[in-house]
Amino acid sequence: MTRRVAILISGGGSNMVRLVESMAGDHPARPVLVLSNRPGAGGLARAEALGVPTAVVDHTRFPDRESFEAALDAALAPARPDILCLAGFMRVLSEGFVGRWAGRILNIHPSLLPKYRGLDTHARALAAGDEAHGCTVHEVTAALDDGPILGQARVPVEPDDTPGTLATRVLAAEHRLYPAVLRRFAAGDTTPVRLP
Repeated sequence: MTRRVAILISGGGSNMVRLVESMAGDHPARPVLVLSNRPGAGGLARAEALGVPTAVVDHTRFPDRESFEAALDAALAPARPDILCLAGFMRVLSEGFVGRWAGRILNIHPSLLPKYRGLDTHARALAAGDEAHGCTVHEVTAALDDGPILGQARVPVEPDDTPGTLATRVLAAEHRLYPAVLRRFAAGDTTPVRLP
């Protein structure tokens, strides 16, 4: 059975593009919607160019998280997604929303979790003197950047790295890792993917 995937974004959508491009041929999933919480997100035009329907639920138009998430659910419902992929979706989701989608939401985070939950992960890795950094795909739970790890990709830290140069290399690793994890997850396999 082909799984239906909705991808949630807030920005340019580079991970979204890689996910959409990967869902072809014998892939067990297909993209059915790209949804953004920002009307001007660059990823919306990129999704449309790839032939994927788009929607916007502008979080600034809602008085609280509960009403925003009710609108999110309403926008997702017509697409009937089986899996939600958060790809640079910069909103923290409530326990209630996550509970309704439990076991069906994936997120990618730019660190080797459980290290460096939250923001500024590249600067934090450099400040700690880490020899390796990277990214993690995990199932989303109510706790921030937590949940079962479904894949990780390691990126060596170079002596002359800045947060910017490290971020560029980690993003390239994200573009390899997220599609690999989604393919396995959509086929019902939660064995973690490990990329060097």
